Amino acid sequence: MEWLILRIILQVKRLLPILPGIFSFYIVVSAAAPAYAMHIMEGFLPVEWAVFWWIVALPFFVLGLRRISQITQANPQLKLLLALAGAFTFVLSALKMPSVTGSCSHPTGTGLGAILFGPLAMSVLGSLVLLFQALLLAHGGITTLGANTFSMAIAGPFIAYWIYRLVVPTGKQRLAIFLAAAIADLVTYIVTSIQLASAFPAATGGVVASFMKFAGIFAITQVPLAISEGLLTVLVWNWLANYGRQELEMLQLIKQDE
Repeated sequence: MEWLILRIILQVKRLLPILPGIFSFYIVVSAAAPAYAMHIMEGFLPVEWAVFWWIVALPFFVLGLRRISQITQANPQLKLLLALAGAFTFVLSALKMPSVTGSCSHPTGTGLGAILFGPLAMSVLGSLVLLFQALLLAHGGITTLGANTFSMAIAGPFIAYWIYRLVVPTGKQRLAIFLAAAIADLVTYIVTSIQLASAFPAATGGVVASFMKFAGIFAITQVPLAISEGLLTVLVWNWLANYGRQELEMLQLIKQDE
């Protein structure tokens, strides 16, 4: 695992000369369309819906804290891998891409952590990622943190975990990883569309018409992003299989003779 962290540091050092340009590009892209971003912006939801999603998300966060405590107490060596899963989510979900519809979309990065540690642990990691992004990057918000947590850190990871468990018995582990990450990304945008449609039903057609509107805004960029995220997650998995093999064996995700 130490070799894995060292390689990450070396890659980051190579990127240092171009970081100012990347940051400038991010600032420009972030201003694309705050209302129709994958993270619902601060103050955008009515109070009753903001409170509702906070109430729904909190039990998962509490259970997730308990799950992380169990993991780290049983295998303290997994703390670095846990941090890596959180960092992967932070980086991917901060990359907002402008859409031709005037909105913006982004990968989520939650599939990897859900496969490694389960969806409950990912609910905590995802919540912390969303909190830091809201405070440091003005991406999302505090009042909408419950809604954003449910879509990206709860719904997506649970779907990723179930998809992985459903497909991996076929012996096609990398296909399972690809599908888990890609479908988790799509589910996040679908749940976000449902949240927005429920809060802002159309005058004609109600929630269904509103859902079609919001889903259509995201779909053009989110579908290729989901495919890209699935492929990237497989590449990261291959990297972990080479340089973090011991940790994956602890998690019983690969066998010693593989």
